[in-house]
Amino acid sequence: MPQLLCESPKPLAVHRTILACAWLGWIFDFYDLTLITFLVASTPLTRDLGLSRPDMAVVLGASLGFTAFGGLICGMLADRYGRKPLLMGTILVYSLGTCISGLATGWWSLMLARAITGLGVGGEWAVAHALVGETVPPRMRGRYGSYLQTGATFGLFLATLVGNYAGPRIGWRWCFLLSALPALLVVFIRRSMPESDIWQSRPRRGGLMEMTALFGPRLRKATLLAFSVTVCAMAAYWIKTIWLPTYFRETRGLSLDASSRLFFVGQLGSLTGYILSGFASDRFGRRPAYSIFAACKALGMLMITVGWALASVHPLLLFGCMFLVGVGEGNWGAVGPLLNELFPTEVRAAALGMIYNFARGAQFVAPIMIAQVAARYSFAEALAPAALFALLSGALVWALPETKGVSLTSPRAVAAGAASEQRS
Repeated sequence: MPQLLCESPKPLAVHRTILACAWLGWIFDFYDLTLITFLVASTPLTRDLGLSRPDMAVVLGASLGFTAFGGLICGMLADRYGRKPLLMGTILVYSLGTCISGLATGWWSLMLARAITGLGVGGEWAVAHALVGETVPPRMRGRYGSYLQTGATFGLFLATLVGNYAGPRIGWRWCFLLSALPALLVVFIRRSMPESDIWQSRPRRGGLMEMTALFGPRLRKATLLAFSVTVCAMAAYWIKTIWLPTYFRETRGLSLDASSRLFFVGQLGSLTGYILSGFASDRFGRRPAYSIFAACKALGMLMITVGWALASVHPLLLFGCMFLVGVGEGNWGAVGPLLNELFPTEVRAAALGMIYNFARGAQFVAPIMIAQVAARYSFAEALAPAALFALLSGALVWALPETKGVSLTSPRAVAAGAASEQRS
């Protein structure tokens, strides 16, 4: 029997190709999801479509809500039909949604466009992480998972650049229309990227029957705990991501350039955090790495919200706090490898898609809640709970088994918890 890709003693060129394809898909996945938050702040999008802040809050929430359906559906299809075709399909779907966003004429058409985008975005993350996790050598799974997750940083950086600088110049419609071009990635993926050989070696491949196993006696506890950790982490992330641009501009009175500089510093911090967390999770374990970076995020968020008077005393201190918020995003570097190692191949993509994207879909209420709290109190008080959610997720992760370095080819490499005894 030929050696599986994950059994290679060291990374090969094929591993780097797989990572590159998944990484590019994740960059534009996250870019398409977050671009609208910057266009709302920098262009007359809401005025052109006659939308109020509550209207836009529902649209932003809908994008997140539909990622849940995309994650579940595409994850199940990837477990049945393979990782590669679904990776290509999800890129086409979210690119289509972004293109339609540029043609929107009102609330309903924009809602439809963002729902389509959400479907594709939800599926891509799960498929990409399953593919990378199943093919990389176990001793480097944490690092490769973190490298893949850096796509969020580059996607957010690109969204900041296009939204804040291109948006006011070429208009929000052209920003959306041109952002559909990543659909061309599927040509490169189809020609260059192999399928997961672990998935190909399994006689049974996904479906509704396998999905029910996630809530059976063997996997139920891990499924619910992993979802709890992820939903708290998502709450911290999306409270911050959706409303910080508006908070900096409207509440703190920062100029577009000043706000953009803070975001660039935060993105530099997140890139640093992702890289550090990959090494930390491979060296010390998934749980310690996750908790440390979640605590960094909580501290940074408290400083730039309720602690603004202290953080803004000196520009370097404010930049340092925003950098710390970014470093805290390193907690996501451990999520993909951890979920990969908790679940068997037959349901791995579906489990990743359901847990990650149902947790993200649950954030449908976050934009609406923040808008209501901010209207009654202040944006600083509305955003501060992000720190509490980050701390809670860092505590809950310790209820899961430590899975660092487990072999995915072992029949024991499942969420029962005994898998943590095996190390490669």
